Amino acid sequence: MATDIQQTPFVKQLAANDRPTRDKALDSLRTFLSGRRELPALELLKLWKGLFYCMWMSDRPLTQQALANSLADLVSILPTENTIPFLRAYWQTMQREWTNIDYLRMEKFLLLMRRYLGATFAVLKKGKWNEKDINEHLALLEEFPCNVEDIKIQNGMRFHVIDIWIDELERVGALQEKGASIPLELLLQPLRKLAKDSPIKPVRKKAKEALEDERL
Repeated sequence: MATDIQQTPFVKQLAANDRPTRDKALDSLRTFLSGRRELPALELLKLWKGLFYCMWMSDRPLTQQALANSLADLVSILPTENTIPFLRAYWQTMQREWTNIDYLRMEKFLLLMRRYLGATFAVLKKGKWNEKDINEHLALLEEFPCNVEDIKIQNGMRFHVIDIWIDELERVGALQEKGASIPLELLLQPLRKLAKDSPIKPVRKKAKEALEDERL
């Protein structure tokens, strides 16, 4: 049976002004998400509205870094069947809210995006780089931040994800351990598509530069 996330008190608490309330809500959220509940797309979007504003309200660099890490760690405790839907709700939320993020808050959301791309690669590593799993996750990334043509996707999202793609592959060991067990060419596919097919010259240029990274 589907669970109405809006009926759980931690959703509003996630956007509370005081840190103790937000931290307590995160602990409750971990418990909630780790259970094998059906999580419909609409409920996950409601949840991510709360998570987004939880990040929005966080202040001071160390607090922001800790919160970004905590939110990304949620991916690792999800039942397998909820991983893609949860990540989809994250990317949908970022796409929807991107233009509302002011200059002073942008850095912490860029950090959160880095952590979420890294969490995606960590899931794939945990699954021993299963090709079916990789294709499912890359399809999601190509639908949102690496979408070649959709004008609803802000170029700022594209540029940032291109910038951090190789970094995050390196962070999970995909470059150090590259070989038969790690399909690196498949993992680079979204960048190759952007480099070849993006109608926006700066996007093509940045993707090509990423693919020329000496670490590859």
